[in-house]
Amino acid sequence: MAADSEPESEVFEITDFTTASEWERFVSRVEEVLNDWKLIGNSAGNQSLEKGEYTRGTWGEKSQEINFADFKFLITHHFLKKEREKYTGKDKIEEDAFPLAMEDLLCMNNDFPPRAHCLVRWYGIREFVVITPGTNCEAIVSESKCNLLLSSIAISLANSGCQVPIFVQIQQKWRRMYAGECQGPGVRTDFEMVHLRKVPSQYNHLSGLLDIFKSKIGCNQSPLPPVNIAIRFTYILQDWQQYLWPQQPPDFDTLLGGEVGGVEFGRLPFGACEEPISELHLATTWPHLTEGIVVDNEVYSDLDPLQAPHWSVRVRTAENPQCLLGDLLTEFLKLSFRKESTEDILGRRLVEDEGKENSDVSTALSKLTEPAATVPISKLSVSNMVHSARKHIRRRRHDDESQLNTDILNSVLLYLFPDAAVERSSENCKNKAAQANSCKKAEQDKNSVCNLFLQLKSAPIDSLTYRLALCLCLANYNYGGLRAVAHLWQEFVLELRYRWENNHLIYGLAVGPPDLRCCLLHQKLQMLNCCIERKRARDEARKVLEANKERECRGSGAYQNSFPVPESTTTASTSTREMSLGKSWDSWSDSEEEFYECLSDQGEVEAPYTEKKKDGSKSKAEGRLHPFNNMTLLNSPDPLYIPLTQEPAPMTEDMLEEQSEVLAKLGTSAEGTHLRARMQSACLLSDMESFKAANPGCVLEDFVRWYSPRDYIEEEEIDEKGNTVVKGDLSARMKIPDNMWAETWETARIIPARRQRRLFDDTKEGEKVLHYLAIQKPADLTHHLLPCILHAAILKLKEEELEEDIPSVKKSIQQATSQANKLLQPHIHDNKKLEDFINQLMTIEAVITQVRSLKAKFAVNEGESEEDTAELEKFVSSLLEEPEVVVRGAGQGPAGSIIHRLFVSAQRLTEFTSDEATLLTPLDEDLGNVRKPNGVSNKVPDFPSPAGREILLRTCVPRPAPYSKALPQRLFCVLLKDEFRLAGAFSSDTSFF
Repeated sequence: MAADSEPESEVFEITDFTTASEWERFVSRVEEVLNDWKLIGNSAGNQSLEKGEYTRGTWGEKSQEINFADFKFLITHHFLKKEREKYTGKDKIEEDAFPLAMEDLLCMNNDFPPRAHCLVRWYGIREFVVITPGTNCEAIVSESKCNLLLSSIAISLANSGCQVPIFVQIQQKWRRMYAGECQGPGVRTDFEMVHLRKVPSQYNHLSGLLDIFKSKIGCNQSPLPPVNIAIRFTYILQDWQQYLWPQQPPDFDTLLGGEVGGVEFGRLPFGACEEPISELHLATTWPHLTEGIVVDNEVYSDLDPLQAPHWSVRVRTAENPQCLLGDLLTEFLKLSFRKESTEDILGRRLVEDEGKENSDVSTALSKLTEPAATVPISKLSVSNMVHSARKHIRRRRHDDESQLNTDILNSVLLYLFPDAAVERSSENCKNKAAQANSCKKAEQDKNSVCNLFLQLKSAPIDSLTYRLALCLCLANYNYGGLRAVAHLWQEFVLELRYRWENNHLIYGLAVGPPDLRCCLLHQKLQMLNCCIERKRARDEARKVLEANKERECRGSGAYQNSFPVPESTTTASTSTREMSLGKSWDSWSDSEEEFYECLSDQGEVEAPYTEKKKDGSKSKAEGRLHPFNNMTLLNSPDPLYIPLTQEPAPMTEDMLEEQSEVLAKLGTSAEGTHLRARMQSACLLSDMESFKAANPGCVLEDFVRWYSPRDYIEEEEIDEKGNTVVKGDLSARMKIPDNMWAETWETARIIPARRQRRLFDDTKEGEKVLHYLAIQKPADLTHHLLPCILHAAILKLKEEELEEDIPSVKKSIQQATSQANKLLQPHIHDNKKLEDFINQLMTIEAVITQVRSLKAKFAVNEGESEEDTAELEKFVSSLLEEPEVVVRGAGQGPAGSIIHRLFVSAQRLTEFTSDEATLLTPLDEDLGNVRKPNGVSNKVPDFPSPAGREILLRTCVPRPAPYSKALPQRLFCVLLKDEFRLAGAFSSDTSFF
């Protein structure tokens, strides 16, 4: 047994060294990616970039994941798109030419690009590859791992022949530490970096940094090649105390006393409640210096910002500044989430009490004629205004919800119904309403934006619905929130009922049927106005009829006071007069037995024509308008007359939908189809009855010739005598047995339109509209009126933009308008999308306020000459559109002088206490010398200490030996208050080393 076990103990493991290790697989994977991205080969060329190309050009990038064992890396290729396309398909390039990255190290056209990758700013390269740890992977901190990655990069570059520099991100990500390498034919560039929290005192100036640079390149040449120096100092301005607050202080003499940013009813507030520009960064640059020209050491510096040949400015805007218009829209949208009804909000007892108080309609609007009260004393405290300003006007609306006080309510109702301030007479109201409507129509036709409401399905500008939306929005924002909205809506509905019961037309609505292009609430108000108009017409006709009868009775000597009078007792002239007025009198009953005269604006042709009936009596033609195209009746030589007919019943879109649903539910059975046809033939029956009354002795063919000419087919035939005659007949569909037209014609009686049953019951429809309005919740109102509010907001933005003329904002408003058109489709309100849209409008508002703030600071409208004014306007508009704007003339130009004054103002404020600062007068001519209030003179520097200093050192020296090739060397230095960074690119000759 022991002998058998001995061979087993001698088994040993065989290691196959031909198998690729994880490190070799990683190197191979990097090479594959470089090959896939076509980064293999020579990238040299003589394409020098234009000045500012890094900022104006478009940067592209593509990424891919690679693994080192189980550790994930992300490899990303960054490149300037325009330049990358140029190199594709390039001509032959010299084999010994330097890589493109080495040429970029010495290029001076794109120093300090304002918007680019940090490696582009530090090294000036246009194309590079970065390898970073994966999303959830730990940082590369240990030195051994860093060296392993750098070795992998070096091998990949050597194997593939890639001349694009590759970087590896090391240390924690927030430190932005990179190490990398670039290889070319016989040359190599090492990218190194130093990052410290504090600036060492010996390297806090140019002379110390030059010492570092020279010691690093280790050049033994004598004299040393000149070092090219580029310097940029950045100064930050944050103090705007000497400039006006963006909102005007409250006017305590107005009704809106104590409200910051308050406006009159009918106008939306606009603007920021805080300074929209948080910082101004001034970069002073010395682009081309040499070591002997400038002195900058620990005791003295020649670097005076006023003497810098190049100035550039960028502004930092406040993050999400509070803007009045945006807040107004946001608060109004929040109402859509509230589920309370008006009774729940105001209380049942209050609703009942107010209903009792308003039972006497004669005093419903008496409060409107009372003199307006002054602003409450409680509103006139400065502390209230200061408190609201400090809180950024953010009110605790849900805690402080309250009803509208009497003064504000009077003001709102007078704005909504300006005709209520005068004595209410029917004629006066009618004339004022007609004049107001005609004026509005003329204004809308001239206004280029009058059709915006059609796109948004809101309401015409300055219509009642439009004004109501503005008032509800302002009441919610400034005067009590949800309770104020409910209170105003209740008063609004009570006013409508008052007008309905007293036959007063509603002010601010166009005459005619509901406009289906507008929002549903506007259609409902138009429907109520139609009902009031028809009700008034009947009442006026009744008065005229009574006056005529009384006059006739007096003329005959026998006064009769009976009403109504049978038709047989009226004369032909009386009938004609009644019809010419187009009015009715028996209107308060909906029963089948009572009739009324339909409304028409057209006169009736007097009809002396009579026809003998079968019993020998004569029947009279009634309700004629005028002859129809010289046609005659088929069975009579009498002319064919167009009858006076009832107008179709006006309908709102919800009524049309309800009617469609009812008809659809009838199904497709024969009985359902027949019933559907009967329901749809009410208007046809009325027209047939009117036609029979106007054309005694007519037949169905006569009616079809007028009503539907296509269904009466005429053909030429030759009679027995050889004469050509025209004979007509009904179309095939009219000849179908038991068709609806034939059935309706048989059932139609001879009744003129004025004595038919009403197609449109205005009494019933008016009450339905009032009931619909009374049960609306504030959330429902929000959905109804949101299109109007957004319509008003867009118009407000257009109005404000027009004053400033900002092309980018104009384009944004156009995009917002088209987007709103899709968002505001009926029944498709998406609250999340609406919130995003309101945020978009807030952004536009913020941009406009930023432009205004900059114009005020740079005194755009106070330029000494037109040329200076135009230059300042261009400068201000560029500040918000471009990442960095060059100041023409540096510190000596118009913009530079203003920037200088801004810094001097801020500097001298820092030298005084708050009490002393209040005694300061505007800037003196000598900006440098500032006198304290006590008379002691003191020299205050015009500029503060620079917030950041960037120093770029470049040269071309042989390295590592004096007889090596002269290669580019570069050191970028960043000196901040809490950061010190050196980013160096040092090239060396590898031909013999």
